[in-house]
Amino acid sequence: MLGAIVVVAENGAIGYNGGLLCHLPADLKHFKEVTMGCPIIMGRRTFESLPKGALPGRKNVVVTHNASFHADNVTVCHSVDEAMAATADAERRFVLGGAQLYASTIHCIDELFLTLLHADFPEADTFFPTIDFSEWEEVSREAHSADERNPFDYTFLHLKRR
Repeated sequence: MLGAIVVVAENGAIGYNGGLLCHLPADLKHFKEVTMGCPIIMGRRTFESLPKGALPGRKNVVVTHNASFHADNVTVCHSVDEAMAATADAERRFVLGGAQLYASTIHCIDELFLTLLHADFPEADTFFPTIDFSEWEEVSREAHSADERNPFDYTFLHLKRR
């Protein structure tokens, strides 16, 4: 199973200036619960945005065209196909960004774990590919209101390809 996990704002935005749209602690916890123990595949810029480097408890695979890129505790691949081969033995694996990697893998994604951020971010500069919801079946939906730690209403949405 190949999944994608992402926070998407109502305008399709996923990032701004090389980072996340906002700090949403509930989503970080959800992300960890969903991906723990599974290989995670990300682009180089997504990896470089991680504050502490490789995420523990998961095989970190970084896709980059930069032949000299090296980082501790990661498997470096130079194509999506190479990353897929490097994680082929896993029962579950996740693509977690960025936009180019989502766009190049969306056609082969089996499951989407979306955190729908109920806000618009007009300043955003990075966007998720358009989702044709008719291609997906809803597995679960969990709505949450903003609180003292999470500044926006949000929904955890799990979809499987039909």
